[in-house]
Amino acid sequence: MVISQVNYLILFVISYLLVGLLTPIMRKIAIAQGVLDLPNSSHKSHKKPVPYLGGVAIISGVLIVTYLAIISFKFTWSSFWLVTSILGPAVAMGLVGLWDDLKNLNPLPRFIGQSIAGLVIAFILILNDTIGNPTGIIELDVLITVLWIVGICNSINFFDNLDGGAAGTVAIAAISLAYLTITSNQYFIAALSVVLAGSTFGFLIWNRTPARIYMGDAGSLFLGVLIATLTIRFKPDTDNSITSFAIPILLLAIPILDTTVAVISRLRRGVSPFQGGKDHLSHRLVRYGLSRRITAVALWLLSALYGLFALLISKSDSDYELALLVIASAVWLTLLVIFLRSTDE
Repeated sequence: MVISQVNYLILFVISYLLVGLLTPIMRKIAIAQGVLDLPNSSHKSHKKPVPYLGGVAIISGVLIVTYLAIISFKFTWSSFWLVTSILGPAVAMGLVGLWDDLKNLNPLPRFIGQSIAGLVIAFILILNDTIGNPTGIIELDVLITVLWIVGICNSINFFDNLDGGAAGTVAIAAISLAYLTITSNQYFIAALSVVLAGSTFGFLIWNRTPARIYMGDAGSLFLGVLIATLTIRFKPDTDNSITSFAIPILLLAIPILDTTVAVISRLRRGVSPFQGGKDHLSHRLVRYGLSRRITAVALWLLSALYGLFALLISKSDSDYELALLVIASAVWLTLLVIFLRSTDE
């Protein structure tokens, strides 16, 4: 199924406008119901209560636009079930996140939910032979899929510690993935990536500094599962199996870096990796003297840099693919060392 550039633009604009309109409505509901993120712990940097439920607006926008597009564009049951197989686990995790936003769960139910989502997605991908880079060993494919889904879900959740941080980074990753999939004729993933990009950009209207609403765990867990699923379904157009496996990682290299820095920092201080703290990339950049707005822009630019690495590797000759990957890896490791040497708290 070929989708024209005009249709991609329409999907983006409608998603952007719809989420941009739904978000202030959810903000009013959150305020009326007292669903607020209170500045009641040391790791929180905001000074006044900020309403949650932005994630509900994102989820609603993605679902509405996607299913309306299916209905209006040559509806078939196969396309309906294909979309549902991707969005279903993401929505389920979004509901777990919403429960967390409302009841403040401990990490265990979220981890169990992520693991179940990973297993369900692995089963669907293997059953339908839609893993982008299958190893040929079913057990290994299941393990890689579950680790990827759980890892990225947590990375996006961890990364949502700065106004616009997670939404902007997911939007950039989705735009990069959309380009890669459009140019490699993977139109289905491309369409969902465009909807995801439009929805997150629409949310950014209200979430950029100073944020008037947060996406909460409902949004971050939904986005984490969805972007993880789309990237693992993507089959990169490369000549080398190493770079093919690396491209999805590059698209999400900065959230992965943030999680790596935070986890290593907490382990060496003898605290739980799941404990909140001011040891994320954003906190460290602010301590370097950057404003919160500039910090968000810096993280977006780093995400865009790794999106560019992914694009260049995908479109380069085989002789240059590994060289570009080595450069990207060296930059990532350098950033890891720099951030780990900075003050933890």
